[in-house]
Amino acid sequence: MRSRLLAGIAVAAVLAGTACSGPSSEAFEYRLSAVTPEAKGELASFSWSLYAEPPTLDYAYAFDYAQNMIVSNVCESLMRWTPELKLEPGLASAVANPDPLTWVYTIRPGVKFHDGGTMTATDVAYSLNRHLDPDVGSFWTSEFVNVASVTETGPMQVTVKLRQADSQFPQAMANSAGTVAHAPTVKGQGKDYGTGTGLGCTGPFTLGTWTKGQSLQLDRFDNYWGARAQSRAVVFKFLTDPAARANAMLAGEVDGGYLVSPESYAKLSTSGKGTLYFGKSLTTINLNVTNLKGTLGDVRVRRALMLALDREGFIRTGLQGVGSVTSAPAARDAWSGLPQPVVEGAYAGLPGPGRDLEKAKQLVKEAGATGKKVVIATSAIGADVSLLATAAQSAGAAIGLDVELKTIAPDAFTALFSDPEARAGIDAFPMTYYLSKTDPLHMYKIFQTGDFENYGGYSDPAYDTLLNQAVAEYDPVKRAALTAQLQKRATDELLWIPVAEWPTSVFLNKRITGAPTSICYLYYPWAAQVGASG
Repeated sequence: MRSRLLAGIAVAAVLAGTACSGPSSEAFEYRLSAVTPEAKGELASFSWSLYAEPPTLDYAYAFDYAQNMIVSNVCESLMRWTPELKLEPGLASAVANPDPLTWVYTIRPGVKFHDGGTMTATDVAYSLNRHLDPDVGSFWTSEFVNVASVTETGPMQVTVKLRQADSQFPQAMANSAGTVAHAPTVKGQGKDYGTGTGLGCTGPFTLGTWTKGQSLQLDRFDNYWGARAQSRAVVFKFLTDPAARANAMLAGEVDGGYLVSPESYAKLSTSGKGTLYFGKSLTTINLNVTNLKGTLGDVRVRRALMLALDREGFIRTGLQGVGSVTSAPAARDAWSGLPQPVVEGAYAGLPGPGRDLEKAKQLVKEAGATGKKVVIATSAIGADVSLLATAAQSAGAAIGLDVELKTIAPDAFTALFSDPEARAGIDAFPMTYYLSKTDPLHMYKIFQTGDFENYGGYSDPAYDTLLNQAVAEYDPVKRAALTAQLQKRATDELLWIPVAEWPTSVFLNKRITGAPTSICYLYYPWAAQVGASG
């Protein structure tokens, strides 16, 4: 679970330039694009900006943007996302669910590993069982919480037995939890696996030269089982400064990149050097309530703070107008593909985007919270943190709360996600969050009693019962209806104060095209589609 939260820090880093340079108050005009134009030919290579160098490329620890943006092109999972954020078969050619506690994966035949050999059920079972090995310490262990066993049941078949029905497990087989690597390679490298000597995977690219601190190259794998990559190589350049990334794009030093800093939107889109696209995302920005025993323990105070918060102003200033106010922690794109009446029902009756200071003041007064202190963590790590914290302080002051901002060093901010002691004395902190499944239920598991990410310690037996019912429901429409009830409960209680949905961004200069516009790049071999624009 921790992985998706820590990934929010990556987004904060993307926004850091906005905070430092003094964001514009003028909204940037944008529209969502389903695709970029299809490539017209092959390339010798293209270069791609990346905000940070991955500490490792071991799939067991691939939980952040930097790792997954690379690993998704080298390693593959049993299932995978599509650019439309749907699921499709990956290294599994077929999947069967003969009973609620059994998932049977038929392995795609003839798939070659980069380092030799052909994939078998032995490799699949070994790769999945690594997540269950406490000595590995996988960041994806939570996806296997209901798994009793993973075994070979044939030369090209692996069977997963569950302790209880779990609709989320088969979806996890599309993210890093379902990645397959060559068992002898992983065993042979031991603790050095993922550090640059080859990953023993099956994707359209192999791991090439990794120049620590500078760049990493991927080379096309010509024995790939799927569609051949359009480029013979991809070079990722590690550029930590947002302005430097934009300048590199404008100068042609890199051909493109995801996670464009908002401060660069206008400059890149009007440069004439390429095109800035926006697409589907599973990302929201929220104020995470971490203390339900303090002033924010009264739901009336939480509701008052949301009513007073200038969420549209935050989007205009912090995100340069790219985004929309949300009333729920789960992004609407997570509901894609479900019947429209179900989706409409999930959002019916949720609070609107408007502010109401008078009502907010009245709620604070009714709660007896006038003049009471609320401590919100802030940091220079990025605008989604610093600007949102400041906006919350301003909103609190306007309705009679005493909001204190506690500044935390950027390198210590991540401790808020994993260390209860780091959260001591803090009532809330801004957080950017993306889902690693295309299912809104993935969001609402957080508020289950005892969940690692349930920082406020919320506990409601009725909520837990409903959640368990939803998790056990394999029918997507029935599960969505149950998830809608969970969303209503979570938003009624305002366990997080939702602020904004934020689209994915990608810049492509004039020589390349074909990159997907959605957040599918986390678990889809996006770089294989990038080729010559003309």
